[in-house]
Amino acid sequence: MDNQRAAPRQRVLKSGIIEFNGGAIDCVVRNISDTGAALDVASPLGIPSEFNLLLSGTRTHQRCRVVWRKEKRIGVVFE
Repeated sequence: MDNQRAAPRQRVLKSGIIEFNGGAIDCVVRNISDTGAALDVASPLGIPSEFNLLLSGTRTHQRCRVVWRKEKRIGVVFE
């Protein structure tokens, strides 16, 4: 899967918030690059295919689109 990425990802362990339709779900950012990230979630069920990601310690909202889902992790690309 690494060779399909547009940019190399850096391993991190940051908290984040997935925001959509007035709701929010906590997540943990496991790796990140200029083009996307992998997010750990309690369950990917109910998370829409597009949402805003807010990283802890920042006021920046990043628009995301889900490209893959696993049991407790989702991969996103930044729009």
